[in-house]
Amino acid sequence: MSPADGLSALDSARIAVTALLLAGVRCVVVAPGSRSAPMAYALAEADAAGRVELLVRIDERDAGFTALGLALATGAPAAVLTTSGTAVGNLLPAVMEANHAAVPLVVISADRPEELHGTGANQTTAQLDLFGDHVRFAVDVPAGTDPHRAVETALSAATGAFEDTPPGPVQLNLAFRDPLVPAPGDRLPAESGRRVYRTARGPLVLDFPPADSGLPERRTVVLAGHDAGPVAEAFARAHGLPLLAEPSSNARFGPNAVGPYRLLLEHFGPESPQPIERVVLFGRPTLSRPVSALLARAGVPSALYSPVPVAWYEPGRRTELPLDNLADLADFAGRGPAPWLDAWLLAGAAAQHVVDSQLAVSAAATGPSVGALVWNHSRGQLVLGSSNGIRDVDLAGGAAPEPQATVFANRGLSGIDGTLATATGVAIGGRQETTVLLGDVTFLHDAGGLLLGAGEAEPTLRIVVLNDAGGAIFGLLEHGAVESSGRYGNAVERLFGTPHSVDLASLAAAYGVPHRLVSTTAELATALAEPWEGRSIIEVRTDRHGLRELHTRIRAAVGAAVSGVLAAE
Repeated sequence: MSPADGLSALDSARIAVTALLLAGVRCVVVAPGSRSAPMAYALAEADAAGRVELLVRIDERDAGFTALGLALATGAPAAVLTTSGTAVGNLLPAVMEANHAAVPLVVISADRPEELHGTGANQTTAQLDLFGDHVRFAVDVPAGTDPHRAVETALSAATGAFEDTPPGPVQLNLAFRDPLVPAPGDRLPAESGRRVYRTARGPLVLDFPPADSGLPERRTVVLAGHDAGPVAEAFARAHGLPLLAEPSSNARFGPNAVGPYRLLLEHFGPESPQPIERVVLFGRPTLSRPVSALLARAGVPSALYSPVPVAWYEPGRRTELPLDNLADLADFAGRGPAPWLDAWLLAGAAAQHVVDSQLAVSAAATGPSVGALVWNHSRGQLVLGSSNGIRDVDLAGGAAPEPQATVFANRGLSGIDGTLATATGVAIGGRQETTVLLGDVTFLHDAGGLLLGAGEAEPTLRIVVLNDAGGAIFGLLEHGAVESSGRYGNAVERLFGTPHSVDLASLAAAYGVPHRLVSTTAELATALAEPWEGRSIIEVRTDRHGLRELHTRIRAAVGAAVSGVLAAE
């Protein structure tokens, strides 16, 4: 190689790896490929020295979501490495989720050198800006050049160091020119015996001083959406306000938390004796139409706590008043009159009792009963899949006095993509026992996420699959009414229910994961109470065809009970 050729591929890769580590990357998921080989060798050297933790996945989509889970659990940027061509495109779903959820996912896409572009060279395409607006920063690093500055800038963008820009995914498109292998005299360093140090992080609880007695009394509610954090619980408690918290808010606990809140909102509507006067919002609400209706309710001012830039909405596009400090938020919210919080807690207790009673009528497991059991038994970390799983927990999962597990969910775009891979990344990154609750369609969509290569780290991951042989959520939406009418024959079942007859036990056996089948709440409770090591699958066999009627019965029974409680006040 002449001096005009610049850095060798391995030298450039080693500089990139050093810059990544200096910027805080400690976990990298590698999808195998030839053009990315220089980065793979450089990462192997860093791994042997104990400077980085490497995971290998053959499926780039799962590699991307595994890195996403690692970043979620560690709170640090995590990287995913792919070769050129379609391999890069497979990362798009994970990048889209990371964009809307503000997760520092670092895409390292290997590329052919400039002289091969446009020539029909194999696996060569336009990769820069492939992810468009979904990345905070994308840069092309030509072959033979020093990537250090590009890596520094990318990691600054990924971690939210730029003004008015939230954290999020970035793309480093690194071109490498042959040779792609180490020089004849190079060799892997001796194993250092050191490993990347991380400690398990438990759920957080904050304490604020009681609200100023000079604040006006207002019938305000605190809504805690996804990723609200414990600040929402502490604010509600300090101000004597009811707390309506989604499961993935990590605020669904404490003395002010109301479990089945979405069934209660109509009882505190404009025509009720105690209508909601104001709403304070923490995090992103994603789960229920009653909450969306509350935020759109005329004459009910709402404020959004927004101390840092976020990725889930554009400034000026929402109706809430954005407030960036707790003092202004306190002035807006006021403090709750004692009867206001009491009414919500009484109504919440009555509603929770009804939900529990309705679910106990049948020994057979249902979506809500499974959600409640998983919520009550999970410790360490809990990952909730999209679709019905997280909504079942939102309906039936009671509010505990203290947080029991740190909850994760892909609510950036709420897709079912890569849920098993995300949970695997969360479990490995968090280094503690992790439970994931997901439906059968979500499970099958990411069945490849079960594949771990020989010698790869196996997480302590309990996979609870609610198997109702199809997609149940559509039956709870307007499509369920269309199906009941018979006007479209079997079209709703085929197009939305997507029935299947996959043998999950055989699938689990193919991947070498222990499997257990249950069908009753008692069997599930027993299975969840047992300790486990490594990975395990608990398949809960249920019937989705009575789910719409079950929800109707629960709503009616809760409505009657809550009306009685509030009337007696």
